[in-house]
Amino acid sequence: MPFIPHTEDEIKDMLDTIGVDSINQLFDEIPAELISSKLDQIPARMSEMEVTRHIKKLANKDGTPMCFAGAGAYEHHIPAAVWQVTTRGEFYTAYTPYQPEVAQGTLQVIYEYQSMMAHLTGMDVSNASLYDGSSGLAEAVLMAVRANRKSKSKTILIPKNINPTYTQVVNNIVKNQEIKIVGVDFDPTTGLVDQDHLASFADQDITAVVVPQPNYFGLYEDVHAMTNWAHEQNALVIGLVNPMSLALLSAPGNWGEQGADICCGEGQSMGVPLSSGGPYYGFLTCKEPLVRNMPGRIVGMTTDLDGNEGFVLTYQAREQHIRRAKATSNICTNQGLMVTASTIYMSLLGSTGLRNVAANCIKNTDSLKQKLKSVDGIKLLFDGAGFHEFVIQLESANAADVIEKMAAKDIVAGVDISAQYPELGQTILLCVTETKTAADLTHFVKELQTAL
Repeated sequence: MPFIPHTEDEIKDMLDTIGVDSINQLFDEIPAELISSKLDQIPARMSEMEVTRHIKKLANKDGTPMCFAGAGAYEHHIPAAVWQVTTRGEFYTAYTPYQPEVAQGTLQVIYEYQSMMAHLTGMDVSNASLYDGSSGLAEAVLMAVRANRKSKSKTILIPKNINPTYTQVVNNIVKNQEIKIVGVDFDPTTGLVDQDHLASFADQDITAVVVPQPNYFGLYEDVHAMTNWAHEQNALVIGLVNPMSLALLSAPGNWGEQGADICCGEGQSMGVPLSSGGPYYGFLTCKEPLVRNMPGRIVGMTTDLDGNEGFVLTYQAREQHIRRAKATSNICTNQGLMVTASTIYMSLLGSTGLRNVAANCIKNTDSLKQKLKSVDGIKLLFDGAGFHEFVIQLESANAADVIEKMAAKDIVAGVDISAQYPELGQTILLCVTETKTAADLTHFVKELQTAL
């Protein structure tokens, strides 16, 4: 039904009925000093055409720079069909599927998403997503503390070579719950988890160990050895992964002799645009014995009394559904639209397409590494194998200055991680995905040489 503003006569009739003289009288409890007499900063009204022109002008300020930044959010090609389907009304405006009889489409999409994520990570169960990768890790930590009842210490080992933002988020969420976050050093020569430092925690009461793959520097960790070590300590294993890399790498469910217990990460790389920082979504999967400790919702497939296939929320563990004292989370959400995009993205590409994307990421990254070896003034900091990120160290230039100079050339030249890891010197984390051509890489190297 269209909105029709009230006429002056209608307003007067309503005011007369309730016995007041003006609209302002309805708000007379607000102190006069708090009332703005006039909104001077509000621009004059515009027509639809003028608004469109204005918005386009603002959008053009962002430009279309060549992006070599990653650090948790990645530029990948998104087939046009993904968002053509995702923005259909039945998906775009879908809400939480409280009533299965009227939300079968939404429920099926979530079910298909869960099935794909469980398969991709090698786990048994997936929930319907979280806000982002960092809150996904926080929820995984909380889940591990609930699930590992043999451990009384509530101690979580988190390598220092995971995304520092993730560690900050985890600390902020769990710090008031008597959960201890203990950092594990990395080897400054290899960029990998320091196995000697990890081994120093042997025979202690460890609740869970976070195992990144790849780590923040883009390097592959020895996930099998770390998983086996953690299980020997009776600790749970939380795999923190880039889902795109799993198209080629061993799934967390297959790590070591028993596999990881919980897996989490950021799902943005699969069909969700960068969008200046969001919205994104986090994913969380686990082995079947831990399902009762999983936060959020799980959609299951069933049949009705007539034998017809249907979908329903089989597990609802948040405070809206059960007693607050029994809720497993109060921050988990159904990022339905983003999950829909990822579901369509994965279904369109299939396993072969995902492998091709991942392989081209590695190919392009290796190509840029080779080109940079001949550039004076920089050093490839770690020479181990990795996915689509790596670190360069500037021998004399300032990382922030170089990035600013490159920005002036319409290039987002990576992420300055000097403040996060001052012990590494002036460093930039570069990312190369399948979106880059050979000409792009040559252009980047040329402009970087100039910026140095």
